[in-house]
Amino acid sequence: MEFESVHYFLEGKTILVTGATGFLAKLLVEKILRVQPNIKKLYLLVRAGNSEEAAQRLHHEVLSKDLFRVLRGQWGADFVSFVSEKVLAVGGDVSVENLGVKDTKLREKLWEETDTIINSAATTKFYERLDVAMGINTMGALHVLNFAKNCSKLQMLLHVSTAYVCGERKGLVAEKPFHMGETLNGSSRLNINLEKLLTEEKLKELEAENASEKTISSVMKNLGTIRSNLHGWPNVYVFTKAMGEQILMNMKGDIPLIIARPTVILSTHSEPFPGWIEGVRAMDLFVVMYGKGKLRRSVGRRSTIIDAASYQFIHFLFLFLS
Repeated sequence: MEFESVHYFLEGKTILVTGATGFLAKLLVEKILRVQPNIKKLYLLVRAGNSEEAAQRLHHEVLSKDLFRVLRGQWGADFVSFVSEKVLAVGGDVSVENLGVKDTKLREKLWEETDTIINSAATTKFYERLDVAMGINTMGALHVLNFAKNCSKLQMLLHVSTAYVCGERKGLVAEKPFHMGETLNGSSRLNINLEKLLTEEKLKELEAENASEKTISSVMKNLGTIRSNLHGWPNVYVFTKAMGEQILMNMKGDIPLIIARPTVILSTHSEPFPGWIEGVRAMDLFVVMYGKGKLRRSVGRRSTIIDAASYQFIHFLFLFLS
């Protein structure tokens, strides 16, 4: 797909992005503002109790990052006014209905104006509490979908999932959507409503016992591993993301839906400049330790193929947008 078609598609558009403070969403926001300053509006959903708190988080966790230095250089003294005109932080939470947007007028405005929704909100911890992971990765997908159904001008819902919903199967794995209730081991039947009920009941049971927060966290993490493994997934992250995909595919109706499944995402490849990275996660640690000369060797097989994505994944998202 030619770049010009993406550039044209974005012009005059209003885009709602969830998970706006996340690594991937930051990159996406920066590129949209840099390549198409004539977008109409970028609404960025930030987990916060109100708009003021959301705006503070957006400034400290997104716009103040070095990632935006090229954009700042392009706009100079007008950077702040440009961002103020094009970007609005929206306080909310994908784990609750209506994405937690309490302001009725703002919610109706979003429903009226939004052309595209990009759902990038997720918890990516492999051993997250089951209630937390399900609330964000599974029910969050449902809440985003329901919100999308209220958007009168919606042209597309782009959901960012993960390649690892396919589990640990060997060989060539076909890229296909999940059917409702499908599992990876084929020996069990997945009922998302039942999983939600089991999670809620276990949480209520622990609270009734006046269990400590540490105990509740430990039990819910363990329950996440048990339920994930039962259905063939290696951890609660990919299990709850897979359930989110099932909900979207089977309840989307006539909503134009795209599900993107990136692998591990590392640093920027070339835009806005090479090598931007935030924090040390996943295989980033190996890169840092090797660069410092502290890691001289690692156990592995020479034939192993490491599948990792750079900022180039943003280019693929742009292809979807066009």
